[in-house]
Amino acid sequence: MALLYKSAFWKFIKKQSRPFQLAIEDEIEMIYANPEIGGEKSGDLAGFRVHKFTFRKQEYLIAYKTTGGSVTAYMIDTHENFYRSLKRYVKEAH
Repeated sequence: MALLYKSAFWKFIKKQSRPFQLAIEDEIEMIYANPEIGGEKSGDLAGFRVHKFTFRKQEYLIAYKTTGGSVTAYMIDTHENFYRSLKRYVKEAH
C-alpha cells in the first residue's frame, strides 16, 4: 500500500512548525493504518474522505482518497472554507 501526497498538502506542511509537522505525520500514519477512519463525502466531493483532528485547540481537516491499495492525501487546512478550497483544487487539477 502506497502513501502519496499532492502539492497542496506538501505546501501547507512545509510552512508549519516542527511540532505541528510531527502531529500531522502521526495523523497520516493513523489514516494509513485505517483508511476508513475519515468521514466519507458525497456530492461534488464523492470519493473523498475527511479526517478531523485537533492541534493546540485548533481543528484541522485532512482530505484524502483511497484507490486500489494506495492512500493519497490531497489537502490539509483549518475548517474555515476547507470544502470550498478542496472543490476548487479538485476542479483545477482535472
